Amino acid sequence: METVTNYFGSEVFNDTVMKERLPLETYELLQRTIKNGKHLELGLANVVANAMKDWAIEKGATHFTHWFQPMTGITAEKHDSFISPAPGGKVLMEFSGKELIQGEPDASSFPSGGLRATFEARGYTAWDATSYAFIKDNTLCIPTAFCSYGGHALDKKTPLLRSMQALSRQALRVVKLFGNEDVTRVDTTVGAEQEYFLIDKSVFEKRKDLIYTGRTLFGAKPPKGQEMDDHYFGAIKPRVLAFMKELDEELWKLGILAKTEHNEVAPAQHELAPIFTTTNIAADHNQLTMELMQKIAKKHDMVCLLHEKPFAGVNGSGKHNNWSLSTDTGKNLLNPGDTPAQNAQFLLFLCAVIKAVDDYQDLIRISVASASNDHRLGANEAPPAVVSIFLGSELTEILDSIEKDTSYGKKEKETLRIGVHTLPKFTKDTTDRNRTSPFAFTGNKFEFRMLGSSASISDANVMINTSVAQSLKEFADFLENSENFESDLHDLIKRTISEHKRIIFNGNGYDDQWILEAERRGLLNLKSTPDCLPYLLHEKNVKLFTEHKVFSLEELRAQYEIQMEAYCKIINIEALTLLNMVNKDILPAISGFTEELCRAYNQKKKTGLTLDLSYEEALISSLSGLTGDLYEKMQTLESAMDRRESFEDVGEKARYYKDVIFASMIEIRSIVDEMENKTRSTAWPYPTYGAILFSVK
Repeated sequence: METVTNYFGSEVFNDTVMKERLPLETYELLQRTIKNGKHLELGLANVVANAMKDWAIEKGATHFTHWFQPMTGITAEKHDSFISPAPGGKVLMEFSGKELIQGEPDASSFPSGGLRATFEARGYTAWDATSYAFIKDNTLCIPTAFCSYGGHALDKKTPLLRSMQALSRQALRVVKLFGNEDVTRVDTTVGAEQEYFLIDKSVFEKRKDLIYTGRTLFGAKPPKGQEMDDHYFGAIKPRVLAFMKELDEELWKLGILAKTEHNEVAPAQHELAPIFTTTNIAADHNQLTMELMQKIAKKHDMVCLLHEKPFAGVNGSGKHNNWSLSTDTGKNLLNPGDTPAQNAQFLLFLCAVIKAVDDYQDLIRISVASASNDHRLGANEAPPAVVSIFLGSELTEILDSIEKDTSYGKKEKETLRIGVHTLPKFTKDTTDRNRTSPFAFTGNKFEFRMLGSSASISDANVMINTSVAQSLKEFADFLENSENFESDLHDLIKRTISEHKRIIFNGNGYDDQWILEAERRGLLNLKSTPDCLPYLLHEKNVKLFTEHKVFSLEELRAQYEIQMEAYCKIINIEALTLLNMVNKDILPAISGFTEELCRAYNQKKKTGLTLDLSYEEALISSLSGLTGDLYEKMQTLESAMDRRESFEDVGEKARYYKDVIFASMIEIRSIVDEMENKTRSTAWPYPTYGAILFSVK
């Protein structure tokens, strides 16, 4: 049996393969491109492309594709074969440097938010040399950025790469102030924990709502859910274990560092966690992970659900974005370190994150906004829509001492300053983790827990990277002009703590009292996507992105339009699915069941015997009343749907979908779920929650 170490990364044109197949000079110049962003000449690109093609063909590949991530949130690919005509009716297998570096897929059907006209079909893909090419389904996949004819970003990767560059630029200024002259680049690193549901394919195929929307629009609570906590970390069922084994193998072949897997809290829910890697690679890997989860589940007669809230009443699925900063010399800038001098640098970077999250809490919230994640945020398994930071008791006490110029700890006699002698050493894991916090410090990284399970991690990391870059820019602007570095550093950290400590909260984020406290602190509580997206175009946010060259104003407007339209489209599909299910299946089923009850009632009356008919009378009356209520609510929803296209402004349209159409859907669901509990199981047209959640034996 082949060992993991032998086949790990076997489908990846990685550094080892490059060293083996490229001339030394070409390899070194390619590394310069990868590490320093230097331009790769076409002649050298031809050498790389030829080696890549030969390797891919040996692996069984016949086609290549520029694999990119449009603003749909999923990946896209157009396959071209390696064949080129040759004399005598033959073909050659060719792949040029030009084909490697740039592609030209039709961009007309991808979301653009007005960045390009519909009749302008051109879009360009550009090779991201920092993310290795790989083989998938006998196709050489080349990770690329995607932009319009005018150079505007039409994808998730381009803004992410820009934000990483912006953060590195500002972080370098700061680390050099601490004497780290050997550092040439600062990278953000991410480990994205992925939650998901696995259900049997047979029950999935009987639920129109799961097929069309990814979530159940109806479903009464089953007798047993997650209340016994017996699924969490429990023994993994054989079918699920077989799925996980194959998933690991396929991920490892692609060089994806899948590490930890286990049952999550809800029945049928599971989680996969990878080891950290550079952020743009982590984003690529997470997209591949989601794709492979869904593909491999089908091979095992299961369906993988990545919706944030596929079932009401049990935990939804998130994606924990573990974010950190590291130098190209291997130093984690969010590690407290072993010496006071390192602690001082750590505290400054810590304060940069605190300031960024406070200053741009609206952007942090926007980064996780979607119609599907709105169901999850604020529920009892997910962080609230209010953004806050958890630091733990020791770090919070240290920051308090710095702010107040008081002693820290019982044995500390001196006033706490940021000098190399007076700052105490502290360890990185001195407190329990807070599982209710949206943005929690966990030793040497921040765990951002608001992301939805189906989301691209690029959005969140663009916002985090850019906002932290701004904090570091302001810090560097101040400290580079300092005449007394130690004193000014102390004053800067002290001032930052004082101005931004409102964002720090170490308590229970699920407690209603925290929401009231957050309001008193002046923190935003943006509960829905239509509530938060307008903040994207606020003056301070436009200034942030344009100054750091992450988004242009036109690109920001496009982002706003695309996300608002996506919200409307999702609610629209859900509403149409709901109407279809109720009109074609649920109302006829209830009508038929009520008719059966009436016949049984009349037959019993005809016997002339003294029979207790209270059950039939009560149930007929109840179902008749619910049917009338449901019919009335359905008419209301249908009328509301007739008015949905009357809005010219996409923001007003989204708010209408939220306040009118979605609100009407909730009322209808309440009636239908009550009907389900009163209807004979064989008369109900769809598999129940119990049948779905416990479908995988």
